[in-house]
Amino acid sequence: MGANIIDGKAFATNVRRQIANQVQRLCDDHGITPGLAVILVGEDPASEVYVAAKHKQTVEVGMASFEHKLPADTSQEDLFALIDQLNSDPAVHGILCQFPVPDHLSERNVVARIDPAKDVDGLSVVNAGLLASGETGLVSCTPLGCLMLLRDQIGNMSGKEAVVIGRSNLFGKPMAQLLLQEDCTVTIAHSRTADLSAVARRADILVAAVGRAEMVKGNWIKPGATVIDVGITRIPHPEKPGKSRLLGDVAYHEALDVAAAVTPVPGGVGPMTIACLLANTLTACQRANGLEEIKDLTA
Repeated sequence: MGANIIDGKAFATNVRRQIANQVQRLCDDHGITPGLAVILVGEDPASEVYVAAKHKQTVEVGMASFEHKLPADTSQEDLFALIDQLNSDPAVHGILCQFPVPDHLSERNVVARIDPAKDVDGLSVVNAGLLASGETGLVSCTPLGCLMLLRDQIGNMSGKEAVVIGRSNLFGKPMAQLLLQEDCTVTIAHSRTADLSAVARRADILVAAVGRAEMVKGNWIKPGATVIDVGITRIPHPEKPGKSRLLGDVAYHEALDVAAAVTPVPGGVGPMTIACLLANTLTACQRANGLEEIKDLTA
């Protein structure tokens, strides 16, 4: 019997539906509309696609979308002036600068300039520290989306052994912190981990986020494990010249024979990222206005 395929696209659609309901309620009961500001510096084609998708989904759930497209030669001073303006704008509850930015700008400095209460990407040192301390902050969107999928798939994760392959600030570290908060026993593995396949085979919950296509083979997976594949690598399509296809970090078809559940690529983790960006914007709006937060957007 094959693994359950976790449908991240359908799950994200449901999350956005719940967010739209909450946004409507905020507007009806309090006259408040959550606002998300997205900054795009330069003309990176992939970034333009992502920003367009974020704008579309922001508007669809009833939020205000503020787009700021700046030329590639924008100075750090001018970018910071815009961020400062958005920080002080009460109509803006979430701020996101689309990365990568041009080389003369520092992503770290850009993140640090955003008010942590509006840092809906959850990337600031303040929000990372709050998460690590078990305090209330804003959580990085992709790990938060993975946690939602895991809760839906497994329910109570207490006592489960979890292995996160990847130690990035963007994903690996916050994912491990979230799993710790679920009372999992957590190992962060990486490229220097000795006998990585043996470490992976211990996992009841295996999360792969290294960006190496199909690195995690079927024999790395504990029978009955839940596998979350965060990796995404574009390769030439073997049968369609000029076309490409997307692969995750997990050898998907091998995983289907071993795991209890697995996310596909595409259609697994990816759709959850924007859904959680909207969820964070809703949360930031509720906090800014002293209103009760909705803890479960998956009901």
